[in-house]
Amino acid sequence: MEFLHPEYLYLLLLLIPLIVWYVVRLSKTQASFKLASTYAFRAMKPDFRVTMRHLPFALRLISLGLIIIVIARPQSVSSWEETESQGIDIVMALDVSGSMLAQDLQPDRLQAAKKVAAEFITDRRNDNIGLVIFAGESFTQCPLTTDHSVLLNLLNEINFGAIEDGTAIGLGLATSVNRLKNSDSESRVVILLTDGTNNRGQIAPLTAADLARSYGIRVYTVGVGTKGMAPTPVNTPYGIRMQNMPVDIDEKTLTEIAAMTGGQYFRAQDTEGLRQVYGEIDEMEKYLISVQNVTRRHEMFLPFALLALGLILLELLLRRSWLRNIP
Repeated sequence: MEFLHPEYLYLLLLLIPLIVWYVVRLSKTQASFKLASTYAFRAMKPDFRVTMRHLPFALRLISLGLIIIVIARPQSVSSWEETESQGIDIVMALDVSGSMLAQDLQPDRLQAAKKVAAEFITDRRNDNIGLVIFAGESFTQCPLTTDHSVLLNLLNEINFGAIEDGTAIGLGLATSVNRLKNSDSESRVVILLTDGTNNRGQIAPLTAADLARSYGIRVYTVGVGTKGMAPTPVNTPYGIRMQNMPVDIDEKTLTEIAAMTGGQYFRAQDTEGLRQVYGEIDEMEKYLISVQNVTRRHEMFLPFALLALGLILLELLLRRSWLRNIP
């Protein structure tokens, strides 16, 4: 039970001075009657009405308290929430070529991309998310699933060398589109992350983009890597050595892919920048949440009002009959 005007309940404090007034008045108002002797009344016991003489005041006090409760408007409240949610189908296409081992992101581009992607997956609890990896060729690491624990385990297992080296952007995008084309979701998205230029595969990036557009799939492209040179592990006759290699990202093609499909191109030059990119995509691709709060209120003052009226009538009846005072 709740009160529409709970501030009126402070009026209940006024009952305290009323009780004090009654006690003081009772102590000062005593009738006296002179008799020569009280011997004849020694065996008499006080009548029950003497014990009940305070009942009318108690009834009045209770009725005043009930009237104050009525003024405060007691109500019963029934409230519930109806929530409807619809996830988005997302395929994350991740470049795992040798250039992703460059260390302009810490500890390297591939590990940084995996870490930020894991954070993104964790935040998208209601989405079907799949994982495609590509280098010289492409394959599905994880199909669309809402079991994100399995997805995160498969993401964590990704390492360089799993497939032939190279950068087949078009093939990676085409594989992602193939995973989404039969989806029933109203919103289908590919997040394609790469650090290079398409140099392998039988499908051109723009051809794959046109395929995505025909299926109504949005593609967000992410170019990862600093501008200029980046320290990269390189095989030499003396073993693996770190060398500064030029960062060559085909931003023009990645921008065209995003524009053709209604997505957007992002550039991430460090780990924090990559995290911000995924944060922006997360904001743009919010799943539908429809929340309806239903509150039903039922007035409950009537029982209190009727009880107060009944007590007032009972008090008046007692004062003028059974508990009547004779001055």
